[in-house]
Order: sequence, then structure tokens, then C-alpha cells
Amino acid sequence: MPLLAGPVCLLLHHPRLSWGLATTASWIAFFIALTLLDQVLSNGTITYALGGWAAPWGIEYRIDEINAFVLLIVSGISAITLPFARTSIEYEINPRRIYILYTAWMLCLTGLLGITITGDVFNVFVFLEIASLSSYTLISLSRDPRSLTAAFRYLVMGTIGATFILIGIALLYIMTGTLNMMDLSQRIPAVADTRTVKMAFTFLIVGIGLKAALFPMHFWLPNAYAFAPSAVSALFAGTATKVAVYLLLRFFFTVFGPEFSFDVMQSDRVLLPLALVGVFAASTAAIVQSDVKRMLGYSSVAQIGYMVIGISLVSVLGVTAGILHLFNHALMKAALFVSLGCVVYRIGSTRLTDMAGVGRAMPWTMGAFVVGGLSLVGVPLTVGFISKWYLILAALEQQWWWLAVLVLVSSLLALIYIWRVVEFAYFKAPADPAREITEAPATLLIPTWLLILANVYFGIDTSLTVGVAERAAKLLMGTAS
Repeated sequence: MPLLAGPVCLLLHHPRLSWGLATTASWIAFFIALTLLDQVLSNGTITYALGGWAAPWGIEYRIDEINAFVLLIVSGISAITLPFARTSIEYEINPRRIYILYTAWMLCLTGLLGITITGDVFNVFVFLEIASLSSYTLISLSRDPRSLTAAFRYLVMGTIGATFILIGIALLYIMTGTLNMMDLSQRIPAVADTRTVKMAFTFLIVGIGLKAALFPMHFWLPNAYAFAPSAVSALFAGTATKVAVYLLLRFFFTVFGPEFSFDVMQSDRVLLPLALVGVFAASTAAIVQSDVKRMLGYSSVAQIGYMVIGISLVSVLGVTAGILHLFNHALMKAALFVSLGCVVYRIGSTRLTDMAGVGRAMPWTMGAFVVGGLSLVGVPLTVGFISKWYLILAALEQQWWWLAVLVLVSSLLALIYIWRVVEFAYFKAPADPAREITEAPATLLIPTWLLILANVYFGIDTSLTVGVAERAAKLLMGTAS
């Protein structure tokens, strides 16, 4: 649906019509994703041979519990953010470029959904390039001239990451003669002792780690989030890095297998320390930021660290925690960025000093930010608490009490940088008392509060999220019944 809608948005050449088509396509994709998840949970894995060519010769679409879950969150974030985007985008970018933004949005969504659904590693690269090229465009469309620099930096780093991924795929093809993921998983063990396969693994993990903004390969992310239009920041925060983490899961557990990934290559011994350092380094960097969007960018680097910590535990409970946080973080970070978009719409800035006193003038907007911030910290009755609870349980399961303590301490760092925003918004006098600031319009507040309510609902009723994450983790670990 997004692939069909993208070129039509360009041909329409009209802001409102392009927005209407993009929104319709996103909601259709979301309902399809819901249906697919229901079918997978009821009947098991779904496969489709593109063009009737059976795998491994043809391109296979393969949907199981893990990518059905990711399809749901990617399409859902786009569907909820686009109604917010109509008003927000008209304020933040040149009106003559709005139709281009929706075209790029649809192509970006196409790439992200394609990466998630395909069972062919070369098509992972193809869809990755579609998503990446459209992402550079989306970032650069902001009125802020710094967005061009941010887009260029992302382009350079993204190209390096894509090159690493392509080299890794080529090396695997040389050694196995196949590009199908399931076929690769069966053929790799016969050549697993070769240096070529080990180099392929290294190239792939480094390239995907760069796309996921895994510390210390994260330097492109804070500026990209800070200077992109607010709706675009929300889309990226809720989808792009999550799809990259999904790729890590898929290559670690499906393509190479946990034995090769963690016993032979000992990836956990590298990833766990990097993830821990990333959580503390990025959270500390977030504390000293003067721009709230940039602060949330560094926060995202820290939250990706939590996902990788879960994966590095190499247990059903640990992988469950990682997948669960992938879903939950998409909800909380998208909610925080759209609430900041409401602030930008009224005061034109997300600098802390400019947000002084805005809490009293925009109670619904800042109320949403506070709830989203509490979820980020991990307060009970929010999705953030569920994620960290399962991560702590996974650490304690392996008798790693020190890791559980570090997760708790790092949450206090999140409390510090969220509190800085609350302090300025509610306890500081406005910089310009004469300036009248009113609440954001309903077209911005309704999508914002839908995301906030989702943060609370899935923090109370975890039957869907925990249930699907646990089934996906068992499938990946090879323990599914």
C-alpha cells in the first residue's frame, strides 16, 4: 500500500490530497498488519513466494511472531503520526515541498515494512536503501538549515553501514550460493568454520549496528532527530532504529543461529559492555543538552542499549525483554516527540530556556510529555516499567544482580533529564511574560494523547505485548513447542 501511494502523492502535487492518500495507505497497512499478527498467532508462520517462484530460488515473504509484531508497531506509528503531521508539517516546512514529504514518507514506510517482511537477505539491502534514501529527504525538508547538515551526516554514515551490510551479504552468497534466510540457516553450519563466514557475520553486525545507532556508532542520530520536522522525528524514533534492532535479532538467531553468534563469535561479550557503556554515556549526554529534541535523541541511544542488553543475555527471558522494549520504546518515544511537536507549533522552539513556563500555558501538551517521560523512566503502570521489569528478571535469572542494579541506576539518569524539562516548563518564569501562548489545537493533541494512552494501556494490560514477545523469543531461541 505505501509503495503504491508514494508515486501517486508525487503526481497529485497537492499538500492536503497527498496527506489524505498517505494517511489512508498507512491505516490500511496498519489493519493488514493487525490481521497478519492475528493469523500468525492462530495458525503459525505465513510464507508467500513472490511471482510463484518457490524459495530458495525465488523471493520469499515470511511472517512469524517476531516480524508480525514489528510490522504492527511500524505501521501503527505511521498511522497515528500522520494525522498529527497534517497541521504540524504545514507549520514546519515550506508549503511547496509538503507533497514531496508525503511521497518520501510513503517510500520510507515501504522500505521499513519491506525489511521486516522479506525472507531474502538481498532484498533486506534493497528495502534498506529505499528507507534510507527517503529518510535523508525527510530530514532535509525542515526549514532549519541545520537539517541539511544532519541529513548529510546521516547519508555518509548510512552509506557506510549499507556498504558493510552489502559486503556481508555478498560473502554469505559466495560461501552458500543462496540468499534465502531459512536456506542460509541450513547451509551456514557446513561452512561456519571458514574465515569468510566469520567476516560476513562481522560486516553484517557492524553495518546493522550503525543503522541501529548502537553505541559508539550513534553520532548521526541526535542531530537527525533534533533538526528533522517534528512528525518525522516521531516516525524515526518509533520505527527506524526498531527495524534495525529486528535485523540484529533476525541475523543473530535465524540466519547464523545462537550457537554461532554467541558461542563461536562470542558477540555477547562485545555487545553487553558496549550496550552498558552506551546506556550511561548517552543518558549523561542527554542530561547536559539544552535542546529537548536533541536530548531525546541521546535518550534513544540509551534505550537501544537496553534492547541490546536483553539480546546479549541469550536467554528466552532476555530476548523477551529486548523485543518487549522494542515495542514499548516505540510507543513512548513517538509520544514524546509528538508532544514536543505541539510545543514547536506554539513557540517555534524546543530549547529548554524557551520552554520556561509553557506547562501552565499548555497543560494538555505538557501533561502528555510528563506521562511519556514517566514511561521512559520506568514508573509502574506505564510500558517503560514492564520493559525494565522483564530486563531485571532476565538479569537475575542468570544471577547477574550487578546488571539489575545498573539498569535501576541508569533509570535514575533518565529521571534527571526528564525532570529538567519539567522544571523549566512548570517552575520557571516565562522568558517573555507578555507573549501569549495557547494550548495546541485538537488536531495535534488527539494523536498525542492516543500514543500516551497506549503507553498506559499496554503498561497495565500486557497480555498482547508480553505474550507475543515471549512467543517470538522462544521461536528465535529454538525452544518453541
